[in-house]
Amino acid sequence: MSSAPPPDWDPHSADVHQDQRAAYDKMRARCPVAYSDALGWSLFRHEDILAALHEPGVFSNVVSQHVAVPNGMDPPTHTAYRALIEPFFAPARMDAFEPACRRITAELVQRAHAAGRIDAMADLALPFSIRVQCAFLGWPDDLLPQLLQWTQKQGEATRSQDREALARQAQVFDTIIDDMLQYCASAAAPPNVTAELLDTQLDGAPLRTAEIVSILRNWTAGEIGTISASVGIVMQFLAEQPDIQTDLRTRPEQLDEAIDEILRLYGPLVLNRRVTTCPIDVGGRHIPAASRLSLVWMAGNRDDDAFAEADHFQLGRDPDRNLLYGAGIHVCPGAPLARLELRMIVEELLARTSAIEPDPTVPTVHAIYPDSGYSRLPIRLR
Repeated sequence: MSSAPPPDWDPHSADVHQDQRAAYDKMRARCPVAYSDALGWSLFRHEDILAALHEPGVFSNVVSQHVAVPNGMDPPTHTAYRALIEPFFAPARMDAFEPACRRITAELVQRAHAAGRIDAMADLALPFSIRVQCAFLGWPDDLLPQLLQWTQKQGEATRSQDREALARQAQVFDTIIDDMLQYCASAAAPPNVTAELLDTQLDGAPLRTAEIVSILRNWTAGEIGTISASVGIVMQFLAEQPDIQTDLRTRPEQLDEAIDEILRLYGPLVLNRRVTTCPIDVGGRHIPAASRLSLVWMAGNRDDDAFAEADHFQLGRDPDRNLLYGAGIHVCPGAPLARLELRMIVEELLARTSAIEPDPTVPTVHAIYPDSGYSRLPIRLR
């Protein structure tokens, strides 16, 4: 077994924590295929990331001993489970969910507008992401405080890599899921997505409890983090770009494309993991079999070789090159729901305010890896 190479960088250095985007841009230019003790091999170029996404036989998604449906699976297992997941995000489903999503969004934006000065993360982005995910799954609104507390403690444990705290939070989350499974299957609950998931079968047999928990973990824990980060990123961008904000107020038909472009520029998800199934050479570096590997979305989506003037906001780009929701067989199945939620909140913000502005009286705090975006975002709504 070959020894690990000397590290090319430190993902937890002060420079990376201070500005992840700038740090990953520098790595893409200086060492596009880099090794670190913390992340293993990291790919920073769009071309290399895209190639890995289209070679699941070489870059496996089975990176953990824990069940992960379907994102932690490879074909043919992935193919069967993916087919079960996709119908939950079909166009008709999104159309049916839109009124509830609009109601929640309007209520939260109206409350934020009335306050005037807000921490966009704590006062809007996080409550929004939790409430809309609960509504989609058929979970009650009164779960918000519990999920909010869990999200905060899970984030603290993840950033500190406190294994005991992570294990405690995993137990807390399993308890939440168990309670919701019982509630959603009861006569007291209206028809809901979670109950449908309980009735879903694969090859004539119901899904195992571990599989259902994995799916719900991905639809809650995974989505809450990325959606809340996305809301903060879009709000900060619009606050700092009043001309673009004004343009979108007059041309709301461009919102979907604009949101995707803003999130290409300032990625809400830092990276995704893989493991190599065989030795392979990438960008002049030899990567052994069974190596941990990170696809750094944030760097790939800012690659000038893939996007002309990549660090500039520009409508009209080829949407198929944007890695925001991945690519290949593992492209995010929940992308239709995420796009619906993000369009709803930006529409409501633009419709119910005359201006979204930075609040210079309070310092902005950037999120640090593994999070993205902002941990504190002072915004003024007029």
